[in-house]
Amino acid sequence: MELQALPSRIGQVRRIISAQLRYWHLDPLIDQAALGVTELLTNVHRHAQPDKSCTVDIELLLDRLTVSVHDHDPRVPTVNEADSFATSGRGLALIAAVSESWGVRPSGAAGKVVWFTLPAICGSSTLPPLAVYGSTTDGPFGAVPISPEALAAAPARSAVVG
Repeated sequence: MELQALPSRIGQVRRIISAQLRYWHLDPLIDQAALGVTELLTNVHRHAQPDKSCTVDIELLLDRLTVSVHDHDPRVPTVNEADSFATSGRGLALIAAVSESWGVRPSGAAGKVVWFTLPAICGSSTLPPLAVYGSTTDGPFGAVPISPEALAAAPARSAVVG
């Protein structure tokens, strides 16, 4: 999503990311992803030049969630050791603490992408895995008969595409 990194928009982005993670059944990652994207957008708001426009991407590949923010400022952020009484300056240290990995890469003639990853363990389903028909030559009509009692005891399942 493209946006201006303004304080009023940061909460909206957190809600959008939270909704997408719920859709992907990755509820345990919501707090970490929301914290990380908040810190990255706050850095764009406070430090990015020449403007505050940016793009936020979330990507789920296999067992890894990547959250990235692209802005138009080529300056690379650094991890600071904030004074114990400082009220800011800990954003990248927080991201490093809650993420699996993080980094910065240049993007185009001007700009950069700051990203972090979280392990996306998708084992939250309480249903046993379903057999994949067509993966064997027997298919669902193999030599194993299914009794009406076994069929009635099986949990009902449905699939929704989209």
